[in-house]
Amino acid sequence: MGTKRDYYEVLGLNRNADASEIKKAYRKIAIKYHPDKNPGDKEAEDKFKEAAEAYEVLSNPQKKQRYDQFGHSGVDGGGFGGGTMAMDDIFSSFGDIFSDFFGGARGGGRGRGVKRGKDLRVRLSLNLQEVANGVEKTIKVPRYISCDVCGGNGAKGGTALKTCGTCNGSGQIRKVVNTMLGQMVSTNTCPSCEGEGQIVDSKCTNCHGEGRVQKEEVINVKVPAGVSDGVQLSMSGKGNVPRRGGVAGDLIILVEEKEDENLKRDGSNVHYALYISFIDAVLGTEVEVPTINGKVKIPISAGTQSGKVLRLRGKGVKELNGYGVGDQLIHVNVWTPTTLSHEERKTMEELRNSPNFDPKPTKKEKSGFFDRVREFFE
Repeated sequence: MGTKRDYYEVLGLNRNADASEIKKAYRKIAIKYHPDKNPGDKEAEDKFKEAAEAYEVLSNPQKKQRYDQFGHSGVDGGGFGGGTMAMDDIFSSFGDIFSDFFGGARGGGRGRGVKRGKDLRVRLSLNLQEVANGVEKTIKVPRYISCDVCGGNGAKGGTALKTCGTCNGSGQIRKVVNTMLGQMVSTNTCPSCEGEGQIVDSKCTNCHGEGRVQKEEVINVKVPAGVSDGVQLSMSGKGNVPRRGGVAGDLIILVEEKEDENLKRDGSNVHYALYISFIDAVLGTEVEVPTINGKVKIPISAGTQSGKVLRLRGKGVKELNGYGVGDQLIHVNVWTPTTLSHEERKTMEELRNSPNFDPKPTKKEKSGFFDRVREFFE
């Protein structure tokens, strides 16, 4: 489908839409492009999947928040539009939204919804170069996956499950209690099948009836350029699979940005404190400074004052979901020696009374000093 469209645009919504508006918009599009109304129409099927992907994100408060802040990068790998889930999974998850327009299993979803596994959370530590340019990381995640021996239903050989005799397949037990106010009916989860309505008669020897096994899986994580400490990325379907069938949860990746030894990040800009000698400040020189992508040489003009800020354009951090790149700001500090030899002190004494060594700051330099003081106290 090419480049993904904005989810709000897909559903025809503005970014201030509430939950009811999002649901209503998705329902309208889902009915219009439903496969039962458009048999064999590939374009309609793609639009149906695209709308389901948008709704899957915008209907989830956590995913919606990440999408509003970071765009598609914040929910990378999520949704159905890329074909990561079968059409039946979409019907099972969201079928109730348009169930009154279509009968049967595809339109219905009137029974118990598809179970969803738990989300997994991992921390990903990145250095400044990785967050600045983006990076692809390979991580190992222990997670529950579907048992390939029984096909995920927990029964030996993948045989069919039996209807629970305790609840007759409803998954619930209704109990009538006589009280002073009359009969009270309470409904509780069936203890025999744990609300599933079906039981395993002969358990799979590989997963022991769970329908899932734990395995350490290698997952590739694409981190977009410009992320910062605390950003959460989401990969749909990379969490745990629930017991005996259902949809896997998500993998939530929390970005931790390691502090750089030399560079200090400030949004898309980075700062570096450069110390030069008094002699180099007077005569000028060329120095080597670190940047995000390696060291570069820069000239120091003769007569450079302490506090001067040099700018290396485009040497900062790429903006998240943007096209701009920040700058590197080099703060020049003239180093004053604290100890002098006899000869050095004698030389300094000879220069003390030289008119060129009398401080003669310009109006612009004075103004710059007070601006820096004001910024310090703000």
